[in-house]
Amino acid sequence: MPLALFALAVASFGIGTTEFVIMGLLPELARDLSVTIPQAGLLITSYALGVVVGGPIIAIATTRLPRKTTLIGLTSLFVVGNLLCAIAPNYALLMAARVITAFGHGAFFGIGSIVAASLVPRHQRARAMAMLFAGVTLANILGVPAGTALGQAFGWRSTFWVVVMIGLVSVAAIAAFVPKTGEGEAPASLASEFRVFRNSQVWLAMAISVVTSASLFAVFTYIAPILQTVTGISPGATTLVLLLFGAGITIGNLVGGRLADWRLMETIIGALALLAIVMLQFTLASHHAAAATATVFVWGVVFFALIAPLQMRVVECASAAPNLASTLNQGAFNLGNALGAWIGGTALTFGLDYDRLPILGALLATLALGIALQSWRMGRRRLAAVAAE
Repeated sequence: MPLALFALAVASFGIGTTEFVIMGLLPELARDLSVTIPQAGLLITSYALGVVVGGPIIAIATTRLPRKTTLIGLTSLFVVGNLLCAIAPNYALLMAARVITAFGHGAFFGIGSIVAASLVPRHQRARAMAMLFAGVTLANILGVPAGTALGQAFGWRSTFWVVVMIGLVSVAAIAAFVPKTGEGEAPASLASEFRVFRNSQVWLAMAISVVTSASLFAVFTYIAPILQTVTGISPGATTLVLLLFGAGITIGNLVGGRLADWRLMETIIGALALLAIVMLQFTLASHHAAAATATVFVWGVVFFALIAPLQMRVVECASAAPNLASTLNQGAFNLGNALGAWIGGTALTFGLDYDRLPILGALLATLALGIALQSWRMGRRRLAAVAAE
């Protein structure tokens, strides 16, 4: 894989760390800012909504800019946002800083996916996207556990200071190694970017992304309280479980990219079916330390085997003008994050026990599976109609 992909992965490592590390620090944040854990969970929701709102705005505003320039600008925005998080004096300003940080997230992964795919032959495009998202998986295996441990030992602000430094490295790496792409090509027009949304398959692909992410975040947003109150493990052991989840998503990302280059829709459908089963099983497994730990690992493998295939599906369906659609799919993932965190928090507020949250996740995964099957059937019918003509 080209060295430029590793530069993109450095940036995605920083972005993934700042997005997910909040989950391991919810108890510390709640105590320090004098809010409840569900209120602290809204910091995840606000970040996700920032991606949903900011991604399309930035994608539209940068349509005619070189992609490399855009990526450098987005990583710089990431640095500024995390700096504001580190110095935020209260809950409201931390919330605002999270939104600022999130504004560049969707556009970075949307445009970065297209750049990654352009660097390799067609039959390796999903694997190239998986390499981009490998930064996120490494964030979960290294950045999130380390950030959680750092925040627990020295205060949650210290974690954001480290993320700022990672962001500065990513800006330098992209400037040094990512080539200028699309030289000599006519800039994309907004009309062509919007025209792809006439294709119902684009909407179905993004709907799968929304519901799949919601199935994870309805439960994983509250993974620290689940492991500490239901499973009965210590905060230090929670960090180790998060490390195993990171190992799982690293494996799942690599496997998903390879399978998607072979059979795209079959990979999505099979992984969603497994995801529903794993999450339902977590309802029982959460009461036993060994079973809970193993389930969290498998959960990570299965969930992240879907990320590169779902991104590839949107880019494939919107191949005529993929910039906006690819960015909006990142918004779709994060809309699902926000909905999932809200659904889980609302369920807890109304009295649902922590050990019942995985049932909500399994139901959402089943809904995503139904959408994927419908998209697959429509695609097969269209191919049959074309063949008949």
